[in-house]
Amino acid sequence: MKLVPNRLRQLVETGLGPLIDGLIVARVHPNTLTTIGFLTLVGSGVAFGLAQVRLGGGLLLLSGVIDMLDGRVARGGGRLSQFGAFYDSTLDRVGEAALMAGITVFFLNGGVPAEWAVWAVLSSSVAMASGLIVSYARARAEGLMLECKVGLVQRAERILGLGVPTVFFGAGRDGILLLSIVTMLALLAVVTIIQRIHHVYKLTRSTTPEGPSTVPLPALADSLKERVRR
Repeated sequence: MKLVPNRLRQLVETGLGPLIDGLIVARVHPNTLTTIGFLTLVGSGVAFGLAQVRLGGGLLLLSGVIDMLDGRVARGGGRLSQFGAFYDSTLDRVGEAALMAGITVFFLNGGVPAEWAVWAVLSSSVAMASGLIVSYARARAEGLMLECKVGLVQRAERILGLGVPTVFFGAGRDGILLLSIVTMLALLAVVTIIQRIHHVYKLTRSTTPEGPSTVPLPALADSLKERVRR
């Protein structure tokens, strides 16, 4: 189960089709898009840290759109590579850490009432750590040749869940809206980690003395193709 339906994802990807085709024709390098998306995400964290919450939310949503472009431009333009996949995944994690660091700075600099500050920092710290572990769990499973896309909150859900409300409503009165969103994302990310651990356990629980049994995974090739790009 996912909070963002696959149908909605497909509609967005279809809408981006002409832009993707234009980027391919213009021979824009996928790694250039990855870098731009990373800088946009870091800019979002800086904006949150400077209490420019609506700007931070807008930049976060923009970074999500750019993140949808690079892999598709790579595939459409025949520029898939292992380095591209590594570069994309690494910058995604660094960017997410920068985003949550910026939100933590916002909380520490009076974004929420003093009596909520400790809870706010704890929530943003858990959200940062659990978000990174969600991504790591999938990458580690795929490194073991196991498909692992299950879970309530993946990257798209985190971007939309944080970006859309803050664009329209900012941090809310006394920052409580932003704190509520971060707390909810932290809890849902922890649930997603548990879901992925359980999913991988089910795939690997039938073992032999030589090691885990082979699990037929029709979706694995597409998953690896998505990640191995340039």
